[in-house]
This record gives sequence, structure tokens and C-alpha cells, in this order.
Amino acid sequence: MEHIAVIAVTAASADCAKKIVAALPGAKLHGRQGRITGADVIFDETTSHIRRLFREGVTVIGVCASGILIRAVAPLLQDKTAEPPLLAVSADGASVVPLLGGHRGANRLASEIAEALGGRTAITTAGDCMLGLALDEPPAGWRIANPQAAKAVAAALLAGEPVRLEVECGEASWLTAANLGQTGALGIRVTDHAVDGDDELIFHPPLLAVGVGCERGTSPLELRDLVATTLSEAGLAADAVACIASVDLKEDEPAVQALAAAMGIPARFFPATRLEKERPRLANPSEAVFQATGCHGVAEGAALAAAGEGSTLVVEKSKSARATCAIARAPRAIAPLQIGQARGRLAIIGIGPGSTGWRTAEVNAALRQATDLVGYRLYLDLLDETILAGKTRHDGRMGAEEERTRQALELAALGKDVALICSGDAGIYALATLVFELLERENRPDWNRLEIAVMPGISALQAAAARAGAMINHDFCTISLSDLLTPWPVIEERVKAAATGDFVTAFYNPVSERRRHQLPAALAILATHRPPSTPVVIARNLGRPGEEVRVTTLAKLDVSSIDMLTIVLIGNRETRIIRQSGRDWVYTPRGYAQKGTGSLPSIKKKED
Repeated sequence: MEHIAVIAVTAASADCAKKIVAALPGAKLHGRQGRITGADVIFDETTSHIRRLFREGVTVIGVCASGILIRAVAPLLQDKTAEPPLLAVSADGASVVPLLGGHRGANRLASEIAEALGGRTAITTAGDCMLGLALDEPPAGWRIANPQAAKAVAAALLAGEPVRLEVECGEASWLTAANLGQTGALGIRVTDHAVDGDDELIFHPPLLAVGVGCERGTSPLELRDLVATTLSEAGLAADAVACIASVDLKEDEPAVQALAAAMGIPARFFPATRLEKERPRLANPSEAVFQATGCHGVAEGAALAAAGEGSTLVVEKSKSARATCAIARAPRAIAPLQIGQARGRLAIIGIGPGSTGWRTAEVNAALRQATDLVGYRLYLDLLDETILAGKTRHDGRMGAEEERTRQALELAALGKDVALICSGDAGIYALATLVFELLERENRPDWNRLEIAVMPGISALQAAAARAGAMINHDFCTISLSDLLTPWPVIEERVKAAATGDFVTAFYNPVSERRRHQLPAALAILATHRPPSTPVVIARNLGRPGEEVRVTTLAKLDVSSIDMLTIVLIGNRETRIIRQSGRDWVYTPRGYAQKGTGSLPSIKKKED
């Protein structure tokens, strides 16, 4: 689904807006600066923001007065066939009004929102109200070959004139109106063939499955041209294709993924054992293909498997230099997301210290897209309910990092969209490295085919330094004091290097219940190279309830107050503490005072 912007202008509208976002795949929360917490997108001025989104073709759902939306987009209204859906929702969720784009998704969205909120819709388009159907918004997967014909056909139906209905394939029970029949100057045709119709509104139902196979590294253009040529020569409509199908060995094949993206349909994959069950129905079984893949036909087998029981092979396997293609027709509409599986996706996500406001927009989008969330229980508890809604949660235990990472990989290999949750940054003392260690160590084909993304978050180091001022504005290093994975002698050498190199130093995992001696030992090493007055920042529970940030010095540091939820930052020989507005700030000079004259340009005061 395309990007949907849910606009929240006031704090009173935030809860309703978040419920809408949770109910609509692809939706993002847009919040007014200073009023809405946890928004994916922050804006300063409401009218200009809505106008920009509408101009860019984004679906806009405003949890606000309809007048705000109307005034914002009024200067842009020109062509109703090109305008995106625009909906107004009352702050209590009781009323949902599609203002524009009723038959471009607004009416359907209004019904979905009303159902999610327990409210009611106010739909005014004539077709929906008088006919009970919207000709220019057919069921999911259906496409219209000539949408310009919808207006004349709808007008005839509303006028009580007879309109002929011809269903050449599949079924079209949703097309119900009193005067639809076998006669009429205008008509509606349901077909999977590419046809022209001056006096017909032509619908293409999703009845066709295109099965493809190709050599590794086949050009996307070659596969796309083969499919286009095959459809054209058979007289079939590309708009009637529900999905691209292939064997699971091709999940990560760029040509297959590019073909599905170009046609705007899903790519679905089947194991060779499933395709082999279609052998009795294959027109061109091949022993060579069996030896290479484990099934006697990839293109034909995948097309038939995707089209399902009762399907027929309407185009046998055709070939190009490095690719194959076949087409099957299903007896009823294909629901592509319910067959085979997608290419699995694993997003390794850093959610920051925990505050919603510190999560990046990229991370929020990945969290909303995910079907499964894997993580340590405490980290999953930091996510708000709008993120967790409708997803499968897999809670892990402390110390079971490999178990959690392996579980995330296994779920993704099943075609799931998985988010592996880490606090802070996923690549800093977190699980991103473990994912790649397992991939290299086990070299499993199903894991190697996954789509993997690593998404950064704000690290505890960054959060602590920002809360305290500008401590890491010059060279710095981070050292974990946990010797569970790294021997203490190695850690000790790194601390010595940080001390002699005069780096601002951040200690992660400073202590635990059983591990108490490492922090005092590390501080003693630093103390041999830095004065007792060296600034120290102790930060605990950053971005969470009970946050505490304290500024002290190396000489006054009390290690008994530090636990596993704490990060410790020790300054270098240049780091300073200043007092401003009743509090202490810590910063490390970078040398700007020595650059040039060190003075700022004068600013002439504007006279009245």
C-alpha cells in the first residue's frame, strides 16, 4: 500500500490518530511540532504540510475539522481523477468522512477506519449510495483497462438504463445492479484478455499466475521482455496477472524481484517439493531441471501451484536465452499473499535508548511493516501499543542473544518480515554482528536468500553525551567492560591505549551483580594519565522513566552507584565543566579557538 499520512494536530487527536496508523498498513503518523509525541514525521505548519502531501499524491487522513483539510487543498483542486484520497476523522473517532477520492480508495479507507474505531462513515458518492457498488474501485487485485468508461456506465445504471454484463472468466458476484443483464448500448466485460472496448467498461480479474525460471544473474530486462512477449502473443492482459511465481531458490534473484516490482504485483515462491507435485500437469517436464532444482518444471510448476486447484496451463513454457516463462489461469481470483511465501526480510533495528522521540523515521517504518518482532523482553516493552498491534511478539531472555538472533533468521526464512530489536544502535554492542557471524558460520541457503537491512539508532553514548552537553565533540572511543565475550587482559590493553591516546572514553556494561572489579580497575588505569579533576558523566535509564544524568569528576566518582543500566563517560585532559542556567554542562574543545583569530564575526544591530 502507498504511503498514508495520518495527521494529528492536537494532543486530543493523538490517540485516535495512533489507532488509525495501527489499523492501516503503510500509514505513518504526522504530528504537529511540540504537540504530538511518537510521530514518524514532525511538521511545523499544518496547512502547508497538508498541501505539500496532497500535491505529492499522498493519501491524507486528518484527525481534525474537515474545514482545515478543505482550506489546505482548495487551491490544488483541478482533476478529480488525479487527486489522492482525503479524509477527515473526528478526534473521538466517531465520524469518518471521505472528502475527496471516494473511488480512488477514500471510501474503502473510510469503512476500514470506521470499523477499527467503532465509528460511522459519511459516504456521499452516488454509486455507493444508490447502486451499492463503485465501478471505479473494484475488489482488491482487479484492474480496469479503460477507467474513463466508468463514468458513462455508472450514469446509465443510475438512470435505470440496461447495461450488458459479459463475464468471460472467473466470477464477478460483486457486480450487482438491478439493470445489469444481457442487453444494453453500454456494457461491462470481465476478461483476462487484452481487448479494446469503445462501448464497454473492461475489468481484468486477478486470474493469471506467471511462473518464471532463470539462470543466476539473468538480466532483469531479459526476463521482463520474455514475460511481456509471452503475454502479448497469447493475447492476455498484464493487468490480469495476480503474481509472479517461482521456486524458492530464486527468492533473491534480482531479475525476479525486479519483474514483480515493475508489474506492481507480489513475487511468491514455492519449495521444489511443492512444485514437483505439479509434475502430472506439466506440459514440458525436464530431467535436467529436476537435477538442478529438485522439480521437473519451474516455470510451469510455479504457475500451476500459484493458480491452485482447478487451474489450467494456458501458456506452456516459453524460453529466452537464460529464462523461462509459463502462464496458468485460476478458476477464481487469486489471493497472492495467501499462497507460497514472500522473500523473507530481516531488519536489524536499533530503537535507541527507549524514548519514542529518539527513534528514527526509518526504524518506525520498519517496525510498522514487520509481521514479527524478536527481542529481549525489556526492549519490546519499550515499544508503544500502536507498534505492537497486530504483530507476533517473540520475547527473549537476557543472555540468550544467539537464541534470539537464530529465531529471527528462522522466521525470516519462512517468508516473514522480521524486526530484530536492539536497544541503542544495532551495530554497537548489539546483535547486528551476531547475524552476520551466523550467516558466515552456517552458510545456510535459506538464510543466504534473505533480504537484510541494518538500521541505526541513537546509541547510549550519543544520548549521554547530548544530555550532558558536548563531551564527544572530539576524538573518543567506547570500551565494553564485560569479560563474558572478551578476556579481561584484552579489555585492559584497550583501556591502557585509550588512556595513553587521551581519548574521551565511554564504558559500556560497566558492572553487573557478579562483575564488580573491572570498573575500578579501568578507572585506575585512566587515573594514571588524567588529573583527578577530569569530568565524568554517569547516565542511567536514558530516555526512559527514571532517567538520571550526573556530572562528577574522576576523583569523586562513586562506583557503588553504577549498575548495568548505566553508561560512564570519562573526559580527556581537555574536557571541561561549565555552569549555565543553574546546571553543569560538560564539553570537550575541538580547537575552534585556535582556528584563525578565534573571534566571531560582529553582528550589526538593526536600528529601529
